Amino acid sequence: MLAIWQKLERWLEEHAAHLLDELNPGALPGDFANLEKAMGVTLPAAFRDFYKVHNGQEPGEGLIETEELLSTERILEEWRVWRDLLDNGNFHGTYSEPEEGVKSDWWNPMWIPITYDGSGNHYCIDLDPAPGGRKGQIIRMWHDAPERPIIADSFQAWIEDYVGQLVKGEYIYSAEWGGIIHREDL
Repeated sequence: MLAIWQKLERWLEEHAAHLLDELNPGALPGDFANLEKAMGVTLPAAFRDFYKVHNGQEPGEGLIETEELLSTERILEEWRVWRDLLDNGNFHGTYSEPEEGVKSDWWNPMWIPITYDGSGNHYCIDLDPAPGGRKGQIIRMWHDAPERPIIADSFQAWIEDYVGQLVKGEYIYSAEWGGIIHREDL
């Protein structure tokens, strides 16, 4: 995972150097322990290895498709927002329209948010897939739309693909859009 961060940092140095200042120091073993205990999960090794280099970013401009790469602390904050909504019955009788391999829950406590767009939408690590899915797959979770697509088979595949697209020039930095955005989305 260090090599992926090095590629990402080189890209940032060339295209959006100020975002380097938003990167947090690496997560410590206690950060992972707190997160896993609070959520009752075991996080994928690739996620842990990635976050040991940088524990996400400070809230600000979006590092991942104009979205904040959540720190372990922010992951827990966002997860707790969704957990409170679930516990209060907000999703009773409400189901998503997922891609095969994703459960039809509106939100599932085993969906771990790893990005945040400021409007309640996340990329999530899915630790409770439906038949046909893979534990640890990355899904897209919309707060107000029923689609739940699978984005990648794993955290490692997802982050490698994203950084690979950055290096290929498929993404650019846009101050107007508040971070890094795919060229096609402009």
